[in-house]
Amino acid sequence: MGQFFIHRPVFAWVLAIVTMLAGAYGLIGLPVSQYPDIAPITVRISASYPGATAEAVQNSVTTQIEDTLTGIEGLLYFESSSTNGRASITLTFDDSVDPNDALNSVQTKVRSVESRLPSAVQSDGVSVSRSTSSILMVGALSSTDGRYSTVELGNMLEEIVEGPIKRVAGVGGISVFGSGYAMRIWLDPLRLAQFSLLPSDITAAVASQNATVSVGSLGSQPVVRGQQFTATITAQSQLGSVEDFQRILLRTGEDGASVWLGDVADIEIGQERYGSDSRFNGLNAAGFGVNLETGANAVQTAEGVREVLAQLQPALPDGVDLKIAFDTSPFVELSIEKVYHTLIEAIILVVAVILIFLQSWRATIIPVIVVPVVLLGTFGVLAVLGYSVNTLTMFAMVLAIGLLVDDAIVVVENVERVMAEDDVGPVEATERSMRQISGALIGIAAVLSAVFLPMAFMAGSTGVVYRQFSVTIITAMGLSLAAALILTPSQTATILRANHGSGPGFGPARWFNRNFDALTARYGAAVGYLVGRPFFVLLVLLLMSGGVWFLFLRMESTFLPTEDQGVLMAQVSLSEGSTAQQTKAVVEEIEAYLKDEEAGVDSMFGALGFSFSGSGQGQAMIFIKLTDFDQRTDLKNSAAAIAGRANARFGGNRAGRVMFIQPPAIQGLGNQAGFQMFLIDQTGQGTAKLTDASDALEKAAETDPRLSNVQGRGTDQDAALRLDIDAQRAEALGLNLSEVNGMLSIIFAGREVNDFALGATLRPVVVQGAAAFRMQPGDLEAWYARNAAGEMVPFSAFSSTRWVPVSPRLQRFEGSDAVSISGSE
Repeated sequence: MGQFFIHRPVFAWVLAIVTMLAGAYGLIGLPVSQYPDIAPITVRISASYPGATAEAVQNSVTTQIEDTLTGIEGLLYFESSSTNGRASITLTFDDSVDPNDALNSVQTKVRSVESRLPSAVQSDGVSVSRSTSSILMVGALSSTDGRYSTVELGNMLEEIVEGPIKRVAGVGGISVFGSGYAMRIWLDPLRLAQFSLLPSDITAAVASQNATVSVGSLGSQPVVRGQQFTATITAQSQLGSVEDFQRILLRTGEDGASVWLGDVADIEIGQERYGSDSRFNGLNAAGFGVNLETGANAVQTAEGVREVLAQLQPALPDGVDLKIAFDTSPFVELSIEKVYHTLIEAIILVVAVILIFLQSWRATIIPVIVVPVVLLGTFGVLAVLGYSVNTLTMFAMVLAIGLLVDDAIVVVENVERVMAEDDVGPVEATERSMRQISGALIGIAAVLSAVFLPMAFMAGSTGVVYRQFSVTIITAMGLSLAAALILTPSQTATILRANHGSGPGFGPARWFNRNFDALTARYGAAVGYLVGRPFFVLLVLLLMSGGVWFLFLRMESTFLPTEDQGVLMAQVSLSEGSTAQQTKAVVEEIEAYLKDEEAGVDSMFGALGFSFSGSGQGQAMIFIKLTDFDQRTDLKNSAAAIAGRANARFGGNRAGRVMFIQPPAIQGLGNQAGFQMFLIDQTGQGTAKLTDASDALEKAAETDPRLSNVQGRGTDQDAALRLDIDAQRAEALGLNLSEVNGMLSIIFAGREVNDFALGATLRPVVVQGAAAFRMQPGDLEAWYARNAAGEMVPFSAFSSTRWVPVSPRLQRFEGSDAVSISGSE
């Protein structure tokens, strides 16, 4: 091959230029990420069951869906979580499954079971999405001058921001931290009893009188002869104000007296969801967390979200800012940028070394030209294979820089040797040289490729991590060999000049050669000395091998190191029975502490009522954005140091558990750095035994100095008020148990009936018991049920209450009860 291209240099250059152009085109389209796509394909199923306990959600929703998850191709395992009012199931697939096929398969399974789920779940719908649980970034809508309340900001978020963010490519879903408006109808039990009405009467009246009716039109086809006009007929439209809802007719008596909705309920435009609050640097705020779609590129998705937010800012009123409060993508971009710098430094170093040793600009330029050809060609291969520009592929590029010029250097040096020894011109010397070393060049590339090839066949996540590294460096070696057989011979034949044995004329070069020759002579003498003492050399080798093995056994091992990504998270889980006011006080205490860390902390976004352990009044998450890396050069301002000090400060908090955590190194592998596992009750011993085993495991972990922050999720017990209905007594009083249960659901959980027009958008209409009549256990006595004879029967006549322990969060793994154990090393 080399003989062919020696006399056809233009052809060789054309091939090199085509390779570079193809590589440049591939590089433009290559996605950028920190690591290869290691996270497995996941599909999430979410369902809402308002007012239901975690146990009721698990029995009525979670297990019903789990029973259908059989026979799905490529499914590795699934895990589920049931909390008060919500069910979540995450399915994990192997790499052989197309993400869209996995999503479609799960959607088909869910559709087959939806009809068997409770009606409240069916009305809200079951969501199936291809997204990870990890939060890529958090956006905050804050009121800089305090003019807007949290609910007003939440309404802006839902109306202006939420839709465009969901449509960004790569966004698998968003978690909204805030609430928009709703028409709230607060029922008064005493006034209901006065008029012999039930909550179901209210929902029925709202559903029938708050609706848009499509009637048709006058003069529609076919028309009678002489018809001169057409007109649309309107009969009823959705209501739009509090006064409109107050005038909803509930009953008309025989005497003509009417009962209106305003007579039995207080009506206002309030929040759609209560119990959640958001703060950004202590200001009123609403926010959203972006979940990355499985397989999506984090950097491109984050860039798309930032672009959309910049476009939406002008649509917001004065005094409202839309900011990024938490973002893991800048660390990825900075990591790749640093690798690019290292790559450039490696190229400069290689060029300098070649120039020092070859001592000829003509001889130096030949292997230097190979560098861009091979690098760009490698990028083109990566694009064809669907890989990305990440730290591992770029590390392979950096490592390959020194290797890919070796073949070209071998060709150049051998051509110069032939010219000096045989006293021939560059063309003939190149011909002779290629006949001598072509086989050696192929052997060099084969040996180097064989060293890295096994890494491409490693299984599991480790294989995914190192496969791209292996393929990248083998591709570079292959292209280097091709360049040495095609491009380099044509260059040596046209660029090199016969030297005829004259040495370098440059003084420093002669000085370098003299010292290098002297060093070579000393090295040769040392080798000759050691050759005569093989047993001594063998002993040294054994001692070195033993030392390396000793150190290897004592080195800490980890899948990937936890790195400072410029962000932290604080998870707040207060003790049983804690209120939103108590949670807010703890969050404010954390915010005050973080303000003292101003050298390292840039901003804080607090989401009250939400955490990775569940939702409720005693839960909160604080997303912390640290200052730029160039402002945190002191190690005491690193993410690990700040988290360590904060954990020491809040570790003994009497209100509950406060834990500062770092995000995982790879998006999609959980919500925090460290490890996660499941303790599974495969023999069905019950929740109590599972909790005892989890507690024992946590205590054992506390004694191991290698572990920290080990905790089990789903082992907490809360007190719940159990309402026992005497079915026999209720039947004797003429009550319908189904109506009684529906009435309780409306009173305490609320029922979303339909929508009303608020400006240009539709907002929900929610019917619920007034707050004053659902605060204490004795408030149940204020409510009445209607029997078959139309009489109002107090709840105290057929029910009683007692306190029982319940779990606010129940977990299952592969259909068995489980506890999630997380921690860090």
